[in-house]
Amino acid sequence: MSGLPSLRAVILMVAAVLVVTAAAGGVVVILGDDLVKTANEPVRRKATQRPQQPSPRLDQLVPTAAPVKDFGQGGPGITATPPRVLAIAAGTVPKSTRFALSGLKHVQKVTVVDAGAVKVAGTPLNLLAVDPADFRSWTPQPVADQPAVWSALARGELVADAGAMRKFGMILGAMYQVDGGPRLRVAASATLGLMGVDGLVSADLGRSLGFAPGVAVLLHGKAGKISESGVRKALGKGSQVVMLDAAHRTPKQQQKPRTTVNVGRPGSYLDLYRASATRCPGLSWTVLAAIGQVESSHGRNNGPSSAGALGPMQFMPATWKHYGVDGDGDGKADIWSPYDAVPGAANYLCANGAGQGGEKLRKAIWFYNHSWDYVNKVMGIAEAYARTYA
Repeated sequence: MSGLPSLRAVILMVAAVLVVTAAAGGVVVILGDDLVKTANEPVRRKATQRPQQPSPRLDQLVPTAAPVKDFGQGGPGITATPPRVLAIAAGTVPKSTRFALSGLKHVQKVTVVDAGAVKVAGTPLNLLAVDPADFRSWTPQPVADQPAVWSALARGELVADAGAMRKFGMILGAMYQVDGGPRLRVAASATLGLMGVDGLVSADLGRSLGFAPGVAVLLHGKAGKISESGVRKALGKGSQVVMLDAAHRTPKQQQKPRTTVNVGRPGSYLDLYRASATRCPGLSWTVLAAIGQVESSHGRNNGPSSAGALGPMQFMPATWKHYGVDGDGDGKADIWSPYDAVPGAANYLCANGAGQGGEKLRKAIWFYNHSWDYVNKVMGIAEAYARTYA
């Protein structure tokens, strides 16, 4: 257990996190395999191998363009004010600095919380220590709307970021021994949208863990408008600043127009794969279907993955920015929608030569996921689909 990470550790944390863009679009609560799982789940002592279930027929699987529509229902009506900036100061932020930050143009709201790092079996976790009642509005709306998340914090339990859960192989409901400290239970997991933050604990627990008081600053305001230099100047030397709204800061003239590939909204995944493949002459629909099976089991496990990939075809946000398409003609290219993601995958494969077949196809699949074992697996499943739906 330690206090606030060293400057070098913070810099490494920020640098590593910037690789994973705030796919903060994926604002969803992920609690295990279900939409909501909380502290009532028993501790799992040992992972067991589940028997493999046969894949459902593609012509019986209906795609849905709204994979997160039910998340967050039943909440108490908290209005989310998502942070646009996250900063770690060199020391406790005084009131005068808070006033200076609140006076910056486009800043509408400021909060300062405790922060620190603990080690669990030698693995460092960067945590914020917050007051559950005050911090709810700083999380994505579906998270703010889940009373169980905030009850878990009030009980002194850990709410882990969904990405950290996958990255570190943590198990929902399990107890973890903090090196030199107490045992913490992972009571809930949610996509927090805070780059470099692995989870939340209560302010009381943070104090008992020796966290640095008042060093983490969050700012809310108009997306893409808060001045990064202004924040750095106010916080002074040694501060680290992460712009959580980086996607809104790309000049419009530099943004490439979205490719329109209209496949409509087929009634089954089978028809969707077939329609999408026609956008790349020479590409078999079975390859798209095989990738869809490996990546998300045809939309049943849309991520985010441990690497930050999103949606039914598991695109990295940076790749989607260049190859994503508006597949159903609704005016937007939605990484979460199968009607956009599947033709987007065809677009990406085609750009890498998949339509030429042979080794070009294998190489295109390799570009999708840099593993020849992955390529062989996809090709094997594609062959099986070709036999099944011949």
